[in-house]
Amino acid sequence: MSSVNGIDAGVPPSGSGCVECDEAGGWWFHLRRCAQCGHVGCCDSSPAKHATAHFRETGHPLVQSFEPGEMWFWDYGSNELFESGPDLAPPASHPADQPAPGPAGRVPDDWAKTLRA
Repeated sequence: MSSVNGIDAGVPPSGSGCVECDEAGGWWFHLRRCAQCGHVGCCDSSPAKHATAHFRETGHPLVQSFEPGEMWFWDYGSNELFESGPDLAPPASHPADQPAPGPAGRVPDDWAKTLRA
């Protein structure tokens, strides 16, 4: 399937956690999945904000929540929230047993104090 309007529904997610946080041994609050290339990055409340950084680096405007049970999309280009959208290639979220914040074993005890608004 070709990419249309920033969405390529055939591309699977890049993994079950934030690519950059996993590489650096970091942690995240919640995860976002690029609807165009599948990159999984951490949300803007996370210390590193990798999903937004991915948008700035690539111009890929749409992300979908990568949290279990959440189907909403965010458009960085227009700053719009969409309650639903097309189904993307599975899986639709990180594993249900993966905690948020996560991943298990890398979240500091004082994590709530380090979240960015």
